Amino acid sequence: MEEEMTPRERWLAVLRRRKHDRVPMDYWGTPEVTEALMNHLKCRSLREMYERLHIDAVISVSPKYIGPSIPDDSDIYGCRYRNVKYRGGTYRECIYHPLAKYKTLEEIKRNYEWPTVDLFDYSVIPDQISGYEDYPIMGGGSEPFLIYKNLRGQMQSYIDLLINPDIVHYCLDKLFEFCYENTKLIYEHASGKIMLSYVAEDFGSQTSLLYSPKHIRELFLPRMKRMIDLAHHYSVYVFFHSDGAIREIIPDMIRAGIDILNPIQWRCRGMDREELKREFGDKVVFHGGMDNQQTLPFGSEEDVRREVRDNIRILGADGGYILAPCHNIQPITPIKNILAMYNEGYRYGRYI
Repeated sequence: MEEEMTPRERWLAVLRRRKHDRVPMDYWGTPEVTEALMNHLKCRSLREMYERLHIDAVISVSPKYIGPSIPDDSDIYGCRYRNVKYRGGTYRECIYHPLAKYKTLEEIKRNYEWPTVDLFDYSVIPDQISGYEDYPIMGGGSEPFLIYKNLRGQMQSYIDLLINPDIVHYCLDKLFEFCYENTKLIYEHASGKIMLSYVAEDFGSQTSLLYSPKHIRELFLPRMKRMIDLAHHYSVYVFFHSDGAIREIIPDMIRAGIDILNPIQWRCRGMDREELKREFGDKVVFHGGMDNQQTLPFGSEEDVRREVRDNIRILGADGGYILAPCHNIQPITPIKNILAMYNEGYRYGRYI
């Protein structure tokens, strides 16, 4: 079947609630999965894999680091990492938290130097976009509490919410300011070609919110809204990611201005697809929905195909849906199930 739209046109049609030729499909996978999939399909490049599977993949761009040399096991914040091998894959885990040793805000102010955008070269952005003008381009955005947890240590970061709110406010201000300036420079160097920005925080567990709604509304939402407003000022759509059971906070995120809600982990408490579509389907575009905790790794090909059809039927009713895995496809996932997801999405997604 001949394609009528480019991936960029297809995404824009969904975001603008206009007629599109089929449901767009996105790809998230670990490096090990991507390599195995490309080898199976005998593809020599990611682009060839996207075209073979009719994936409307998002192309991410970012500035080039030009600051002082950083050890391979570190980042610009001074956090250090170690590669930890899990079943079939490797993840980079933070093992040193540079702000963990400080007890007061005054100590942090005296001893820690925050990175700035001056450490980066933004002139490389146009070259990264070149050749991918027909794809949705993502650049900029924020996920600062993830960095904060690396800076302070995960347990201490949650304790800080209760006993050190002054440290949390100060550090989030610093982290968000970097994100804001970084995003603005990306927009300006991309000359209007950025379509999406990723404004994220993982607010949910499998069963409930990880933070109280009070903390989310006080600490995160005002700062996230500033990022959202910046994106909209440059006519960029906001892609909001939060794993887990986040039903309680979705209305707040919509009021803040998000355009896309990801990843729709519908097996989590309160995340029923029919209810989400009924309550929020006219206010936000849904992205994800393909369960990579059960269906993709452990289901049959027919289970995967059925879930594709259910997602398109429910989340895609009257438009407003982009099919994708709920998170990175894991190495334990059979290749046949990945192929079944995209083949069925391409076949059934032309229902419109």
